[in-house]
Amino acid sequence: MKVITSQIRSDIGLAVALRIVVSRLARRIRAERAAEGLPELSDTQFAALAALVRHAPMTPGGLAAHEKVQPPSMTRAISVLEERGLVTRAPHPADRRQVALTATPAGQRLVEQVRRLREAWLATRLRELSAQERAVLRAAAPVLEKLSLSLPAWQPRRPRAGGRPPARPRRRGRWRPAGCSARWAAGTTGCSRPAR
Repeated sequence: MKVITSQIRSDIGLAVALRIVVSRLARRIRAERAAEGLPELSDTQFAALAALVRHAPMTPGGLAAHEKVQPPSMTRAISVLEERGLVTRAPHPADRRQVALTATPAGQRLVEQVRRLREAWLATRLRELSAQERAVLRAAAPVLEKLSLSLPAWQPRRPRAGGRPPARPRRRGRWRPAGCSARWAAGTTGCSRPAR
């Protein structure tokens, strides 16, 4: 505790201490899940499954935006969940180009099991703390929630109606290699060397 206390006197030190503590706590909770013989899922996979239990049906794009992860990462997570029979997909009722994801009964049971296990483990650990320490955690909980909802460095595009992400803006004009003149784009000159 003395080492951590000395580290968090600066913002950088606080960031380092939080990263270490949060990662360690997440690993500890995952270890409890593994000890109970529950299926191994990554944090992204379980978070996606839990979101579908709460908010289904959702499109893949809508799910990625909700969890603030990049669409390719969510696509891989969905594939794993579908292979394990935890998620199913069906045609979207309003947009035939999209699919609607829902958690299967097995997926719903897994989320409920993991939630009960996590809450029981945390409740036991909290009882081992003093009243003052629990008060500090109670005050810090809204701040940690705010951090968890902050946007990532990359900005996910907000889905359009039906859950589809907005189309990327098209570039105007024909593409041409760097250093070539506009006459190259019109087909009136080659571009063996940069235009002067």
